[in-house]
Amino acid sequence: MTRPHRPSGLRFLWLTLLLVVCDQLAKQWVAGSFELYESREVFSGWFNFTYVHNYGAAFSFLSDHGGWQRWLFTAIAIIVSVVLVIWLARNPVGLWRQNTAFSLILAGAAGNVVDRLIHGYVIDFLDVYYQNWHWPAFNIADMAITIGAALMLLEAFVDQRRAKEEAES
Repeated sequence: MTRPHRPSGLRFLWLTLLLVVCDQLAKQWVAGSFELYESREVFSGWFNFTYVHNYGAAFSFLSDHGGWQRWLFTAIAIIVSVVLVIWLARNPVGLWRQNTAFSLILAGAAGNVVDRLIHGYVIDFLDVYYQNWHWPAFNIADMAITIGAALMLLEAFVDQRRAKEEAES
């Protein structure tokens, strides 16, 4: 006997695909239009486009360790991506916050893996700063991961609050 088909979180993969395409197009534009380390002011006093290569992970973690980190971070991102696709497949479509979070994180992981496989580094270009303080440069994929992680935390708090309210009633 076969189980009836139910819509799953895989329906959210359109968001993943859209973000990967936007991320890669933006990175191609930057790599083709800027010299390495070139910076162009977008909003005076707080935001530039600045073309940099990130050989490490977040905030250039392990960026100066000889190249092995490229394969480590690629492997981790691929494993996380497989797990997220499995979770999306198992999730009902109605868990929209969780499915959106997974899709965002998947998009970020995929966008940066493409860079690591093609270039050996991740292209970063979004430079937020105030006076002499600069946040490490990042990209659209990094934003997707960050927003997805924040959404997962929000979902955890919402679920915890819901469970508490149900237990009290």
